[in-house]
Amino acid sequence: MAELVFFSGTMDCGKSTLALQMDHNHRARGRGGVRFSRNDRAGESRISSRLGLETDAVEVVDGTDFWEEVMRRRTHGQRVDYLICDEAQFYTPEQVEQLAKVVDEIDVDVFAFGITADFRTRLFPGSQRLIELADRVQVLQVEALCWCGRRATHNARTVDGVMVTEGAQVVVGDVDMAVDGAVAAADHHVPVVGYETLCRRHFMRRVTAHGANLMAEQDQLLPFDVDACLWHGSGGPAAGTGA
Repeated sequence: MAELVFFSGTMDCGKSTLALQMDHNHRARGRGGVRFSRNDRAGESRISSRLGLETDAVEVVDGTDFWEEVMRRRTHGQRVDYLICDEAQFYTPEQVEQLAKVVDEIDVDVFAFGITADFRTRLFPGSQRLIELADRVQVLQVEALCWCGRRATHNARTVDGVMVTEGAQVVVGDVDMAVDGAVAAADHHVPVVGYETLCRRHFMRRVTAHGANLMAEQDQLLPFDVDACLWHGSGGPAAGTGA
């Protein structure tokens, strides 16, 4: 029986790497599949992994209809046994329902990969619908790490190295830009948007790696001993704060 499976996790936990590995494994057994992605950091119509793996894919847009995509290919004689759907958090709820229909009506396996929640800890609409409809939701076992070494559970957006909690839900960036964002901004005189995975403690206190480094350089209290929300709000350490 075909399945709709949602592989989820934070950034940096290997979702795209697993997507490419699964595609390779199924093709090696003679199965035919189609790769889809949306807003990949490598550009349009790509699936890329931070390990350096990269391949072509069909770019998903708001008007993409997965049922029509599969039926058109089958009508033209292309074998479609499974779909690899990367960056599935950016799909619309209607597109997720189309994926479920592909599974139920024509027995095509759908393997979706995506982030569950955004930088405000709110579910992406596509991820929410996948959680509601998937036959299985599998949290990836490769743990992303916070700068402090704890397991990262939250995705933070940074602007010039400082964490932000307001803005559009979808802004393309990368975790590699997060720590050095302020330096890049100073060099190019434009705000640099990046992403960073944090543990809940440092997400709630808004302590990024860049902020922790600044406090360490200024010989301030260690980041886990200071209320970083107050620190950021006042432009410096808040007197008398502590763990």
